[in-house]
Amino acid sequence: MQRPTRVVLALDAPDVSDEIVHALDRSGGAHVVATAADPRQLAEAVRQLEPDLVLAEPRLAGGVPGTTPRITIASRESVAALRSAIEAGASGFFVWPAERDELLERVQLSVTAQVPYERRALVAAVHASRGGAGCTFLATHLARALADSGSTCALLDVDPDGDDVATALGLAEDADEVHTVADVAGVAEELTPESLADATWRHPDGFHVVIAPRQGQAPVAPPRVLDTIGIAAATWDAVVLHTARGLDDVTRGALDVADVVLELITLDIASLRGTTRTMGRLGLALDEPRWRLVVNRAARAEIVPGDVQRVFGRPAQAVVPADAAVPRAQDRGLLAPGRSRAVRAIARLAVEIRDGGMLEGAA
Repeated sequence: MQRPTRVVLALDAPDVSDEIVHALDRSGGAHVVATAADPRQLAEAVRQLEPDLVLAEPRLAGGVPGTTPRITIASRESVAALRSAIEAGASGFFVWPAERDELLERVQLSVTAQVPYERRALVAAVHASRGGAGCTFLATHLARALADSGSTCALLDVDPDGDDVATALGLAEDADEVHTVADVAGVAEELTPESLADATWRHPDGFHVVIAPRQGQAPVAPPRVLDTIGIAAATWDAVVLHTARGLDDVTRGALDVADVVLELITLDIASLRGTTRTMGRLGLALDEPRWRLVVNRAARAEIVPGDVQRVFGRPAQAVVPADAAVPRAQDRGLLAPGRSRAVRAIARLAVEIRDGGMLEGAA
């Protein structure tokens, strides 16, 4: 995975600094992580942020601590400016804006190949093709079940338009104090497994949570959300993705990168048709092996779990029975008690997908 070169920009002309920041951001190959206008600010930024590159005017370049690569920028070429650049150990000297393209090309050549984080997690996406099927219920209880089974686990709510996970976990009133996917994905190029773990809210039952974007937060580009999922997969043993019902770009990406997709079905014609349409829109065969069908709230009805096999050519991976304990807990912003029938069914499902060869080294 390539990441932009992290740049500290040190100029004392704000208008020129703004021009260069915009030019670098538009180039796609560099990201300005800090600006400085004097030697003290520059030294502090380099020490704290450890950038890949410093772009500075010649008189400031000498204040770069350590061996961080530096390139100098000046508004005009002069003997004094060139001498300062040489004394500062700069690897390049460019006149702005006359040599704008040459500077951007040089920065592009400095793009650092990010060492890929080793993916150790099972990534399980939970999806439902119609509302009310229980996607949030399954995602939250699956995360708890995986944590209970001895795996470290995180639940990421990647639904761009919902806050169902926050509500289900009783976080609605405290949501402003909990980081969202928009918060962490917005700085995806800065994230490490350690910083992502620090940004999560830890549920009392042991799993980590990042909630959906708050109302009014700016949309996050799908690639940044996928980068965040990738870093999460290097941080925990298991990552559960709560996805949107629709097939927006974020949801499509999440379903694509998941090791297993748990498609939730209720025993009614609308749900069966909705799932069939979803898989058709994604170009998937009904027996796509990554997609596991889960029947939720199974009860006496004209359509029975066995009909799933007749429609999709394979049985459901799990059947979660109707359970009166679930709505009682949900109304209080709590997870259902572990002894309930529905929770026991999800615990068995968690063990099955954990032990399906996708969680290497899990207990």
